[in-house]
Amino acid sequence: MSVAILRYEAPAPVAQSPAATLERGRGAAEIVFDRRRGATQLVHLMQRAPCRVLFPDAEAGDPKLAVLLTTSGGLTGGDEIRISATLRAGAAATLTSQAAEKLYRSLGPNTEVTVVLAVEEGARLEYLPQETILFDGARLCRRTSAAVAPGGRLLACEMLVFGRKAHDESFACGRLYDSWRVTRGGRLVWADAQALEGDIAARLGDPFGFAGAEALATALYVGDDAGSHLALAREHAETSACRGGATLLGNVLLARFFGAPATAVGADLARYLAALRHAALDHPARLPRVWHS
Repeated sequence: MSVAILRYEAPAPVAQSPAATLERGRGAAEIVFDRRRGATQLVHLMQRAPCRVLFPDAEAGDPKLAVLLTTSGGLTGGDEIRISATLRAGAAATLTSQAAEKLYRSLGPNTEVTVVLAVEEGARLEYLPQETILFDGARLCRRTSAAVAPGGRLLACEMLVFGRKAHDESFACGRLYDSWRVTRGGRLVWADAQALEGDIAARLGDPFGFAGAEALATALYVGDDAGSHLALAREHAETSACRGGATLLGNVLLARFFGAPATAVGADLARYLAALRHAALDHPARLPRVWHS
C-alpha cells in the first residue's frame, strides 16, 4: 500500500510596521508523482495558503490530474508564491489551474512567482495553467525552471493578458519580468526572458513590437521527438486567427501566439495544445475540462 505524504502549513508570519500593515500571501505547493504498481500515484503533497491543490478524476484517456488554485482570488504586490512539481521515472500527470490568475494593481512591491518543474526519465508532465491577467499597475516577477531528463517529456504553456478589455483597462504601467530556463540532462537547452516597464502602453502599441496585442501565449514541448512535431506547430501558427510562429531548438519545440482580442489568442493556444498533446503524448485531443468550466 502506497501512502502520499500530505502536509499543510500555516501562513508564515508577516513582519508589520507602521508604514506597512497590509497582509501578504506566502503561498507554496509541492507535488510529487511516482509510478508504483504499474500506475501513477501521488506520493508527496505540501500546500500552504493561499495555494491549494485539488485532484479531480481525470477524463478517460488522460493521466492523473492536479489543479492549482489560490484561495485569495488573485495576487498583488508583495505576495510570494512557489510551485514545485516532480514526476519520477515513468510517471505521467497533468498540472493545470482552476481559472485565470489575476494580478491586481500593486502599491509598490513585486508579486514574486517561482515555478520549478522536474521530469525524470520516461516521465510525462503537462504543465498547462490558464492565463494570467495583468491589471493596470500590476508588478509580476515570475521565474519558471524545468529540468527534463533524457527520455522525459514536458508540454508546458503560459499566457499573459495585458489588462481587462471588458473594463476598458489596459496594462499601461507596472512591471512584467517573465523568465524560463529549461535544462536537459543537466545542460541548459533554452532560456528566455521578457521585461516590460516604464511606458508599457507605448511598447505594447509599437507596430514593430507587440503591435497592439492584448495577449501573448507561449507553448513549449521538450522531448526526444520534438523535431517530428515541428510541421504541426508551424501549421497551427500559420493558420491561427492571430499572429503566430514556431521554431525548433534541439529537443525544444517552441510556439508563440499573440494579437487581439485575447480570446482569439487563447483559442489558438488551446487548439494547438490539444493537437500537440495528442500527437506527442498520445492523449485525447482536448484540454483538461477546467479550461472550459
